[in-house]
Amino acid sequence: MAGAAAGLMLAATLPVATAQAQPAVPTVALPDFTQVVAETEGSVVNIRTTEAVPVRRSPLGPGSEGDPSDLFRWFFGPDFVPPGFGSQHQQQQKKPQSQPRQSRSPQERTVPRGIGSGFIISSDGYVLTNNHVVDSSNGIFVTMTNGKEYKAKVIGTDARTDIALLKIDAKDLKPLPIGDSDKLKKGQWVLAIGSPFGLDSTVTAGIISAINRDTGDYLPFIQTDVAVNPGNSGGPLINLAGQVVGINSQIISRSGGFMGISLAIPIDEVMRVVNQLKAHGKVTRGKIGVQITEVQDDVAKALGLPRAEGALVSSVEPKGPAAKAGVHPGDVITAFNGHKIQHMTDLPRLVGATQPGTEASLQVWRKGKTVDLKAKVAELGEKDIAAQKSEQAPAPTKADRLGLIVKALPEGSGDTQGVVVDKAEGTAADVGIQPGDIILRVNDTDITSPQQYAEVVKGLDKSRPAVLLVSRDQQSQWVIIKPQ
Repeated sequence: MAGAAAGLMLAATLPVATAQAQPAVPTVALPDFTQVVAETEGSVVNIRTTEAVPVRRSPLGPGSEGDPSDLFRWFFGPDFVPPGFGSQHQQQQKKPQSQPRQSRSPQERTVPRGIGSGFIISSDGYVLTNNHVVDSSNGIFVTMTNGKEYKAKVIGTDARTDIALLKIDAKDLKPLPIGDSDKLKKGQWVLAIGSPFGLDSTVTAGIISAINRDTGDYLPFIQTDVAVNPGNSGGPLINLAGQVVGINSQIISRSGGFMGISLAIPIDEVMRVVNQLKAHGKVTRGKIGVQITEVQDDVAKALGLPRAEGALVSSVEPKGPAAKAGVHPGDVITAFNGHKIQHMTDLPRLVGATQPGTEASLQVWRKGKTVDLKAKVAELGEKDIAAQKSEQAPAPTKADRLGLIVKALPEGSGDTQGVVVDKAEGTAADVGIQPGDIILRVNDTDITSPQQYAEVVKGLDKSRPAVLLVSRDQQSQWVIIKPQ
């Protein structure tokens, strides 16, 4: 009884939190990758490349090059006379001057260039890899896991997406099934199979760390923590269903080796490129003729956008598709062909994937409302039409509430909207406005003349910042400025 009472007293003194049951921690077993690897590694190949390098001619070559004195001149210079040869040798050396050494045909030799990875995408021998694996090579050799080697032919490459499509003379191969990179989720298990440092059929595993990683390149990369090293480039990123969801392409590293961050090209983007390479050997992309910038939070608030999303149009190519469709500098493109533009880099990817000649739908945010437009997509790479502007000096006046002195657009400039900044001081100078800038819009009001601009500025609420659409060198951006 005494022991029981002591136990009861002890329990009564315990904190309430420890007396309550703790939530159970779920027990999750690690996945078994053996079956996936067994089904896929036979379709992953090693790619080795060669290149031609110039060979320095030996001084002991055939014919006149076999003169032993050439060996001395090789080390001591062309004017060196070996002991004992005297003037007779000097006379002999005058003869070859009519045929200088530079006229001899250059010699080259083939040397190993590098090692990468790839994978089979069709039973008749199509192989995918990175463009940087095969670029500048004079020979490409594909080695299967069974040791059989094939000489590969380049069907087509695309440097912008870093994709190369190869073809080997083989049949009845086992291709890797193509997955859907749009369905990837953070935390999902993935595998990389390749030849890091030339070690064939190396398997590494990890998880998806991020999706649509924007590194400033054309593509939205898949970020993983799968160990990827030199030689893995071009190899597949595989999900647990044994499907390819990406091509391992880059690592972010300070040492040159794996440091926990690797990047893969989404397979959906890859296959769009592959289809064009198969059909035409090159990739044709669309354009609408705009230059864009990111939508900042303060600009989004000033324009009345619900969120800082979309692509802010900084300039429009004269007579280009966007200009013909009615897109203006300062517009925010929020959707293209029904696809929402969340980040500015979404737009060039969507436009680039559109066949030139196609009529595309655009949604733009302008003056607090959505405007629907239609644009006929042109082919990227066409020569741009540059608009030349001339300037005239007007009579200066007193600076306005924004710290600006403006003037009318010069005659013959071709512009129909805006006023030119003649002088910027005070607040305007502090935010970076300079003489020569063109004020296109103040808040939601288009500027058409100095008189109309003055009336708009005069009516600004001094308790609220104003937003000005400013154009410089045909590039437009929104500038936040508080009236004085």
